[in-house]
Amino acid sequence: MPELHPVGRLREPTVSAAVLDNGLRVLAARKPGAPVIELRLRIPFAAAGSRFAARAELLAATIMLGTGRRTREDVDADLATVGGVLDAAVDPQRLSVSGSVLSTGLPVLLEVLADSLTDAAYRARDVTGERDRLVELLAISSAQPSTVARMLLQQQRFGDHPAAHEMPDAGEVAAVTPASVRTLHQRAVIPGGATLVLVGDLSPARALAAVTDALSGWGSPGGPVGRLLAPPPPVIGSALTAHQRPGAVQSQVRLSTAALERADPGYPAAQLANLVFGGYFSSRLVENIRESKGYTYSAHSSLEFWPGRAATTIAFDTATAVTAAALLETRYELGRISLVAPAANEVESARNYALGTLANSLATQRGYASTLSWIAESGLDPSWLREHPRRLAEVTVDQVAEAAATLFAPTAVTGVVVGDLEVLAAGMQSLGGVMLP
Repeated sequence: MPELHPVGRLREPTVSAAVLDNGLRVLAARKPGAPVIELRLRIPFAAAGSRFAARAELLAATIMLGTGRRTREDVDADLATVGGVLDAAVDPQRLSVSGSVLSTGLPVLLEVLADSLTDAAYRARDVTGERDRLVELLAISSAQPSTVARMLLQQQRFGDHPAAHEMPDAGEVAAVTPASVRTLHQRAVIPGGATLVLVGDLSPARALAAVTDALSGWGSPGGPVGRLLAPPPPVIGSALTAHQRPGAVQSQVRLSTAALERADPGYPAAQLANLVFGGYFSSRLVENIRESKGYTYSAHSSLEFWPGRAATTIAFDTATAVTAAALLETRYELGRISLVAPAANEVESARNYALGTLANSLATQRGYASTLSWIAESGLDPSWLREHPRRLAEVTVDQVAEAAATLFAPTAVTGVVVGDLEVLAAGMQSLGGVMLP
């Protein structure tokens, strides 16, 4: 294999920013290439109970399906004429709207967006149709092993905090009415605290002017600010909890430890420590339980972020018969990286991977828009993207070892094992550190 070449300095587009009178923060960046503009809107939309989550999910599914003066078909037709698309999604933290349009069609895209934000119709036929579809989808998803494991992990590390409830209850979704969705929209789809990002073949000054023209009528000056998710509780190490899935031929193992937020000075070292452990294909965990032992097809360690909180998530599925052995090897790798400093070549490979993936994520208009959007939402300045490669380049092996000692200490780990406990119980008892029902 040829030697890796250093990643060149990232060329960061100039970002123009403004805050409208209604509280909406707007970022516009010129990134030519394709004659396209990418749009990302994030509205603080913190969950406030299971009924809120059910209505929020249906709101996201129907907010773009027509307004007081546009039918569902009119919205589709208006966007199609300018090569545009708009989609909405919701999670426990935010309501997100993503879209793209040919550069010449930005005024139309913004007009349709403004119409949906200020006058979404939520017609009965659209709401009931999407509600029935969503109930069916939730019923299917809730039976998937990976979904069950994720839900149980969230409960294990966050308890009853709203961050733990990523999927609404199908029964509560079935009870949502068009009127309740409209009420939620009026109360929570507001510009205060929201961020809109535009990236592409545009003039930042003209783009900001177009947003001001289109969205200044959304909300009012001095209006309320969107509801922010409260920081979840810290992730604390504890015995794993085993959950029964009778007859399962595979087990789902989901582990977690506390991590560092992106603004923390130690984050670059923690990012590299995570990569060395399990964050990419050449990591220790993958080499051990996939390549060497053949216990799993895919193992991965990733960093997740919430307001004021970060966590490492370690995930893999494995055959029932080797679940205890796979967990044993995972614990071995956790202990090894927390006690023995990684080799210099391991850190260098992880560094090159981190720099390369960051460069790739910023190379396209779509990737840059998404990255800039979460940077803005996290309260970081866009210059963070320019400075992060330098921070990664300066991380030493000792700093990575120090981060790993905290990040991956076996005593800091909590998590769940989901599988057929009739088969797993003996191995889990022998291994220890697993709480059986």
